[in-house]
Amino acid sequence: MPAPTPPTGPAPAATPAAAAAALNPAELLRSRQYIVILLLSAIVGVPISLAAYGFIQLVDVIQTGLYDHLPHVFGYQSAPDWWAIPLLAVSGLAVGASITYLPGTGGHSPADGLQTGGPQPIELFGVLAAAIAGLGLGIVLGPEAPLLALGGGLGALAVHLAKRDAPPMASTVIAAAGSFAALGTIFGSPLIAAFFLMEAVGVGGQLLSLILVPGLLASGIGAMVFIGMGRWTGLGSSTLSLPGLPAYPHPTFVQLLWALAIGLVSAVLATGIRRMGLYLRTFTAPRMLTLTPVAGVAVGVLALVFAVITHKGITPVLFSGQSYLGTLVGHAATWSVGALLVLMVCKGLAYGISLSSFRGGPVFPSLLLGAAIGLVFSHLPGMSIVPAIAAGIGGMGAAMLRLPLASAMLAILLLAQDALAVSPIVIVSVVAAYVLGAWIAPKPAAPPPAPSPATTPSPAPAGG
Repeated sequence: MPAPTPPTGPAPAATPAAAAAALNPAELLRSRQYIVILLLSAIVGVPISLAAYGFIQLVDVIQTGLYDHLPHVFGYQSAPDWWAIPLLAVSGLAVGASITYLPGTGGHSPADGLQTGGPQPIELFGVLAAAIAGLGLGIVLGPEAPLLALGGGLGALAVHLAKRDAPPMASTVIAAAGSFAALGTIFGSPLIAAFFLMEAVGVGGQLLSLILVPGLLASGIGAMVFIGMGRWTGLGSSTLSLPGLPAYPHPTFVQLLWALAIGLVSAVLATGIRRMGLYLRTFTAPRMLTLTPVAGVAVGVLALVFAVITHKGITPVLFSGQSYLGTLVGHAATWSVGALLVLMVCKGLAYGISLSSFRGGPVFPSLLLGAAIGLVFSHLPGMSIVPAIAAGIGGMGAAMLRLPLASAMLAILLLAQDALAVSPIVIVSVVAAYVLGAWIAPKPAAPPPAPSPATTPSPAPAGG
């Protein structure tokens, strides 16, 4: 019987922890190979950032065309409240087909959280097709997971094209650098991307530095490309700061207590959303072609219900929430507590359904929900809007993503002008949300018990 033919093409990138574990970090850092890795990281940062910029702009163009311009064709001044239902049904059909028939199953399921590790280059088309069909048509997920896949996949492809017999560590580091460059575009800062990937990768010490330095280099150069493209095209580049907030002098003891409560509420809400996504996925995963359109219709119905109850349109419930975050905070005075609670219910349910069936990232919907939680608490005695929003964003991010350091830094940097003052508030909320979330999170399935020696069959005696 002939031996099986070895697979061709670039090998899948190993996890950074596994690829780096067998190496001496100090020796590699002083080697010529590492200098080559740094140079290649700087080079790949440019095309990967351009690709990430194109992906983000394409999603934005599709959303604007379908929800702002297309209603005019049918005689509507703006999208009616039911407008998202047929669009999201089509989205579900397209995403289900991409996951079912294209290589790569559309990438990681967002119900499992933010995952690292780039796909095979042959899988990139399926990952991007599923993401564009979902995000472009209004599903409640963010672009960060497809960007991670895009950056990692293109980074691994660059190593394969440059040197087919490159060591696994080189492929892993360049793929991680590509993910840095792509993720930095959506967060508007290489440092925020570094915090997210630093926790998600799961290595430390010198091993972390080996991966972090090329990633920062690629992300920094990519950020310059991204800013330049925004100015050259006139479309601008993304930023996550929340301007126009009142000055916040210092935290008070009462606000620290409210921040503790915000963290606990965030943990309960995040765990409920995650459990919902994982539970629904057990039904949708085997039947993506038939049930993903149903899931899309359900998200559209939730947007319709919210619009009918609050008269605030369907936009707050749909999409990732990245663009609407500043609008929600900037017009906080126009939101009653009741409307905010309805937003939390409808957005949370739509988020859980999207996690179960579609492809995208889990970060930005959690930020919008965290801001909504904070705005509710800002009406309570002794609390104000700035610490409440900071605590809500930090707590919801930590509970939903299970990345407490990155979530704290993101919340602090969002409140740029008040970053130092809100730091204690954010930390209290993040710690409370993370710890309670660990207690009430679904327990992982226990591995099957190993067979005991008493039940292990004895070998047959030799001879007769």
